[in-house]
Amino acid sequence: MIRKIIADGTAEVQFLKEVEKRNGETDKKVSEIVSEIIENVKENGDKAVKEYTEKFDGKLPEYYEVPLDVIHEAMSNADEAFVNALLNAMENITEFHNRQKEQSFIDAKENGCILGQRVRGLDRVGLYVPGGTAAYPSSVLMNAVPAKIAGVKEIIMVTPPGKDGKPNPDILTAAAIVGVDRVFMCGGAQAIAALAYGTEEIPKVDKIVGPGNIFVATAKKLLYGKVDIDMIAGPSEILIVADDTADPAYLAADLMSQAEHDKLASAILITTSERIADETSAELEKQMAELSRNEIIRSSIDNYGAIIVTKSMDRAIELANSLAPEHLEIQVNDPMSYLGQLSNVGSVFMGQYSPEPLGDYFAGPNHVLPTSGTARFFSPLSVNSFVKRSQFIYYTEQALLDAKNDIVCIAEKEGLTAHAHAVKIRFEK
Repeated sequence: MIRKIIADGTAEVQFLKEVEKRNGETDKKVSEIVSEIIENVKENGDKAVKEYTEKFDGKLPEYYEVPLDVIHEAMSNADEAFVNALLNAMENITEFHNRQKEQSFIDAKENGCILGQRVRGLDRVGLYVPGGTAAYPSSVLMNAVPAKIAGVKEIIMVTPPGKDGKPNPDILTAAAIVGVDRVFMCGGAQAIAALAYGTEEIPKVDKIVGPGNIFVATAKKLLYGKVDIDMIAGPSEILIVADDTADPAYLAADLMSQAEHDKLASAILITTSERIADETSAELEKQMAELSRNEIIRSSIDNYGAIIVTKSMDRAIELANSLAPEHLEIQVNDPMSYLGQLSNVGSVFMGQYSPEPLGDYFAGPNHVLPTSGTARFFSPLSVNSFVKRSQFIYYTEQALLDAKNDIVCIAEKEGLTAHAHAVKIRFEK
């Protein structure tokens, strides 16, 4: 049974602190293992990657790089309804992300100076896609579509083989639909290291995106700086804010939609109605028994789930902003009126007909979102995640002369006399 907390200024705060603990520092043993894997791949390249693949995945795949005809064959053999669903989702994702495109600009001043910024897509991006039971073709779309729109020249996908040594056909179907350039059969920290350093066969990339287990997340964290990453992701989470107009059956279903991801996932309901709290708790018990991943859901709900009853909607919103959740559903009368008050959140789902899975698969906004409270300063994956910006400056002689005294003054205040000298020498002839 999910716990019920009557907010009193202390009980709810204590619970939220408990939830935060699940996002603690990476286990030292995991870091040591991952560091060793990274160093081995750095030194021994594909040989090390293949050895780890055989060790962790059971056997070497039929091929290291998946041939293009195998990728296209997967799409040809895929269920027609699945292909159409991916195509429809990709259309929505493309339409939304096209609006994020940032333009270069040039600013020509009256005095002859020219300033500007160039915006270009990254040359090469690595996309990590989990395999096995945690295979997410939707993540292929959510990561690759904005990269393509940004102008990324090449997308390299890595994904672990199944126990039979073969790639997941659903993942290959998504890769074919979105136009991934190359696919390699390897996973885990070794695949992340291969993308970061490059091997004889796997190209070195500029950025690595995509979800993974604790070893993948730790590898991305340790290699950040050598390569860019999307974000350091923690367990999935959903927070629902509801008033007495919400439907308890919907609330329970939506809480479980995230709880089924992981035993560490967090599913929390904040409501101003004790009736809604009690009826949602009953619905959870009723619906949970019917779901295939009920053991995972039960563990998540028991350890990191709660229903918090607040005296006011203002307090509910205050707690939501404090938690800074990955997914936030607003199931209240007139949900749009609260949008401007939500300052810390990955993605907001408003109204009873905007469940979280709508965002995961279809609506268009990205489902790669900041977790573990990082929505306070991180943003969802976007087209801007795949671009680099550079600036340019052109000054005439007269313009530099006009600015000379100010530049020299600041440089000398900082004790950087060579900076000042580089400007003054141009006018000492």
